[in-house]
Amino acid sequence: MILALETATNVCSVAFCDENGTIHELREEQRGSHSEKLFLFIEELQSEHGFSIDDLDAVLVSQGPGSYTGLRISASAVKGLLFQTDVPLFGVNTLASFAMQAMREHPAAENIHSIIDARRVHVYHQHFTATPLESDDEVSVTPIKELEKRVQRYDVIIGTGLERLDEEVQKKAITYGAEAITAKSLIYLYKGGLYKNGLRAFYQKDDPESFAPRYYTSNQVS
Repeated sequence: MILALETATNVCSVAFCDENGTIHELREEQRGSHSEKLFLFIEELQSEHGFSIDDLDAVLVSQGPGSYTGLRISASAVKGLLFQTDVPLFGVNTLASFAMQAMREHPAAENIHSIIDARRVHVYHQHFTATPLESDDEVSVTPIKELEKRVQRYDVIIGTGLERLDEEVQKKAITYGAEAITAKSLIYLYKGGLYKNGLRAFYQKDDPESFAPRYYTSNQVS
């Protein structure tokens, strides 16, 4: 059984994978809702499906990039949830989880650009190729104009900040916005890594006490 937390954007999503492999999710897209909803969603899933934290085989947390506040809330949550337990914690590359969801939304995807609005004139960005999911670069704070030059016809763009892209770029790409952001994609990525070694590059086991999200400071958005 697996519990996954996604709070890197305005989406607050908690997903639970039960013993049968069925995934259940509670989700809300509202800025500033994370502190109120995250534990509420966890408790509701526990109550509905009758599990305790000690029953879990793993807890997955979206580790960034993304909202400083949202990432900090989930980091604090897992420290409390896993205190004095033996349940392993895995930090998951947020943009890789987006790309995994893009492959599910659009199985014919070949090139995927995962993005998160970084304000000013930038986005957090990572490029992926699909089937199998791989990346040829690192997470970066990318000027929007530079990203627009990289997007080719039929590329997939997934994440937040889509409305900031040039209209012609949006038209030639296949786009998925915040509605596609879900903690379920962390579970898909983690479970996929049990069978495909390459996917393990996108998550790593971490110590709950010392776990820290991958924050990007304002001086990286110049």
